[in-house]
Amino acid sequence: MLKNPCKQKSIFIFLLTLFCGFSIVAQDLSDINLANEYYTMGELEKAKEIYEKLSKNSRNIALIHKNYFEILLSTNDFKSAEKYIDKNIRDFPDNVFYVVDKGIIYGRQGELKKENEYYDKLINEIGGDERKLRLTAQYFIRNQKLEYAVQSYEAGRLVQKDPYLYAVELATVYRLLNEKDKMVREYLNFVNRSPNNLPYVKNVLQNFLTEEEDLGSFENMMYDLIQKEPENEVYAELIIWVNIQQRNFYGAFLQARAYDLKTGKDGNKILEVGMIALENKDYDSALDIFDYLTKHYKQAYIYPIAKRYKINSREELVKNTFPVDVKEIRILANDYAQLVHELGINSRTAEALLSKARLHAFYLDEQDSAIEILNTIISIPRVSPELQARCKLDLGDIYLLSGEHWESALLYAQVEKSRKETPIGYEAKLRSAKLSYFKGDFVLAQEHLDVLKEATTREISNDAIHLSLLIKDNVGLDTSDFLMRKYANIELMLFQNKKLEALDSLNRMFQEYKGARLTDEILWLQSKIYMEMGEFEKAIQLLEIILSDYPDDIFGDDAFFRIAEIYDYHLKDIEKSKELYQEFLKKYPGSVFAAEARKRFRTLRGDYVN
Repeated sequence: MLKNPCKQKSIFIFLLTLFCGFSIVAQDLSDINLANEYYTMGELEKAKEIYEKLSKNSRNIALIHKNYFEILLSTNDFKSAEKYIDKNIRDFPDNVFYVVDKGIIYGRQGELKKENEYYDKLINEIGGDERKLRLTAQYFIRNQKLEYAVQSYEAGRLVQKDPYLYAVELATVYRLLNEKDKMVREYLNFVNRSPNNLPYVKNVLQNFLTEEEDLGSFENMMYDLIQKEPENEVYAELIIWVNIQQRNFYGAFLQARAYDLKTGKDGNKILEVGMIALENKDYDSALDIFDYLTKHYKQAYIYPIAKRYKINSREELVKNTFPVDVKEIRILANDYAQLVHELGINSRTAEALLSKARLHAFYLDEQDSAIEILNTIISIPRVSPELQARCKLDLGDIYLLSGEHWESALLYAQVEKSRKETPIGYEAKLRSAKLSYFKGDFVLAQEHLDVLKEATTREISNDAIHLSLLIKDNVGLDTSDFLMRKYANIELMLFQNKKLEALDSLNRMFQEYKGARLTDEILWLQSKIYMEMGEFEKAIQLLEIILSDYPDDIFGDDAFFRIAEIYDYHLKDIEKSKELYQEFLKKYPGSVFAAEARKRFRTLRGDYVN
């Protein structure tokens, strides 16, 4: 059968064309790589020559544009740049980047009026095309032309008749411009349009409003807005939020109360503020808040919660007023008993029973009563598994108080096994580590701690890291095992509330081993005991030794802050504590205590009026 010569010729021509095309592409890629290499090495003229040849083929533009355009601008070859960009605009009419680039040429030449007129026209043309507008604005941002990005988004709002459009995008640009008030207003636009995004906006503002002045400005803005729009729940929420950020919990309560009265809510927001105040150790504010709730919401579902937290707030006040008054502890235990009598033994009163058990165990030296209460909680129907686990941990602590280490270890292990990969499970592991530490088994303690440093909550992680560093710093050196065992045994005495015995041992240890690596830890524990015994002057003297001899060690900022707190809460010396808080903020601005120091300084100065 004869072959068709015409068909064969056509195939040959197609293959030849395809081969040549591949050769051209391969050659272009090779040239692009060479030009890029020259560009990287700073040999711009060599790179420019190659890019210029490559630019004649529109297929290469996307691969060479960034470098080639920058070379033309940096070498002031504006004529070639404009010719190159005009060609790109003709070849790629839908690509807004090349259109923006033409304006960049005017700007680089210093023709600012021409640049401005050009961009004004461009922005007016694309205002109604959302896709082009977004691309153009993003390209402006990429080229540091932020004001034109703002102009683009605002033109889009105007043309599309939506005053809230592009709010997040505009907020981002204003953040880059460091115009925080305008940034905030755009986030408010965003959340007013979509109130469900309020948690997101709070998180964003928390990250960017980090300075005291920023929060103050935001607070003033919120007060102005709420006066104009008193029914706006977003503004009401944000006024409460900013007071909490400033640690002005009583101020947050006043706003939450006003919001609640205005909207007829159920007091839940007030309860939330009270719980935050309690968590942040503002016991006076917390007590006022829960007292208000128990008086005004007797028929509401939050009543038993508020009543328990009211007792709990007073408990924290009593426990942090040194020396602790045992009579007050007894009154608190009776208050919890009355609450349980009023509401019955059930899942709603289980937390109150747990607090009562802890008072009996750790303050009244009535371990048997505590054990009985804890076992009662564990047997309550529908009590949460987490609460049962907490009760078991407390049982473990009570057995540790009486020296029954084996029973403690079993209970900790039970909770750790049953509540794996949960905060309460990690807490159980931490207590196992501390038990090993108390017993002098530092290797086993370290094994537990190594796991906890990575896989848990910040509080547990911090405790684990602190204990781990203490062990590593003081185990493995000459005689340090021996000293570490003595020190760990003293910490066990303190856990068992044997303050005088522990203090006597610390005093002897300090005299015998003065200058040892554990000296600052010894001083810290001594000061803690004296403070809890109400001997504040002695506590201050020891803390001042830490500041003079170990200012940069782990207890440096702790010691300074504690001295300020002693003058503030216990000696009631307002002027001295103000002075110390202010000095603390200058010396330790990055401390974890900085926020609280700032809040206390402002409170003592009279910034917050209840």
